Amino acid sequence: MTRVVIIGAGHAGGTAAALLRQYGHEGPIILAGEEPAAPYQRPPLSKSWLKGEADLEALLLRPESFYAEHGIELRTGVTATAVDAAARTVTFADGTIEPYDALILATGSTARRLAIPGADRAGLLELRTLADAERLKAALGPGRRLAIVGGGYVGLEAAASARALGAEVVVIERMGRVLARVASETLSAFFTAWHRREGVEILTGAEVSAFEDAGVRLADGRVIEVDAVLVGVGALACDQLARAAGLACENGVVVDETARTSDPAIRAIGDMTFRPVPTHGGHRHRLESVPNALEQAKQAAAAIVGRAAPTPEVPWFWSDQYDLKLQIAGLPDGADRQLVRGDPDVIGEGASFAVFHLAGDRILCVEAVNAPAEFMAGRMMIGKATPVDAAKLVDPSVSMKQVAVG
Repeated sequence: MTRVVIIGAGHAGGTAAALLRQYGHEGPIILAGEEPAAPYQRPPLSKSWLKGEADLEALLLRPESFYAEHGIELRTGVTATAVDAAARTVTFADGTIEPYDALILATGSTARRLAIPGADRAGLLELRTLADAERLKAALGPGRRLAIVGGGYVGLEAAASARALGAEVVVIERMGRVLARVASETLSAFFTAWHRREGVEILTGAEVSAFEDAGVRLADGRVIEVDAVLVGVGALACDQLARAAGLACENGVVVDETARTSDPAIRAIGDMTFRPVPTHGGHRHRLESVPNALEQAKQAAAAIVGRAAPTPEVPWFWSDQYDLKLQIAGLPDGADRQLVRGDPDVIGEGASFAVFHLAGDRILCVEAVNAPAEFMAGRMMIGKATPVDAAKLVDPSVSMKQVAVG
């Protein structure tokens, strides 16, 4: 029987283990993770968990009893230290050596560190794990002041949650706008206006030069005095094991459409991978999202059991901030124009709009705020490469169902 070892018990690894059983795998499965908890959802850490609206049971992907009931050996609080690809073994920090016939790497990503004075201070916060979220939650509350370094999605979600808990918040972004690397200017302007409306101070074009006792020092000499600092400036793939094992790596572990690495016995899934996206010309991307983790878990599990490969999916992402639901489908690379449906200048009740990124008459990406119909139709049209009538697309009186049929 094929013996499967999965390193990383997050969303990707936990899902892959469950799918292997669902797809009929009867051999041993070992699921090993560094954290003490069973596989859990990470997106709520910056939202419902931080605000105290969810407990651990609500975060778990599956009840802890699920793993034993399905013959999955779950090992928590263990660290894999080496993969011997030739011998097909994994060595753990406690000295245990586990052989495998098929190995799945699902080690995720780690927070990027700033190379500035004070970056190693013990009091700095990040938000990658349950333990991180607990430390951040303890630092918040009425009268507390939080600096968030980095205006990406996690930073803005944390800002919204911190405001809900009564804390004062200042977001410090070195680029000229928040979400500069991941969203259109229209979306950036909308979220900047909304956060400011909610009392968040947003500083753009602000370079952090040091972390000090008083707070955050900027390159222009200003010191932002705060009680706590959350650093969220991106993430790096946890590919150290893969590199040491001789696997091809480039902005993460290089994999194919079946999550196979350069070693046919090893697959890699989730945030750590540099993968082709078939719906966008097969170009490689490192996608940090739950849908990506789930899709690659399906790919790996199907390949191991000899099942037909799943249909390629359009990448999609989401972010919840205040009463706003942002849903994004597709990737904007290669777009030559943007079209807006709805009014992004409505900052308040009734806010709803979508930004479509097009190449010719094809939609490549849609960013939808409180606009589920635009998101769903856009995602479908991206997947099918459906030509779109631009005049109909920007006319809210034409339903998205009509737009989608051409």
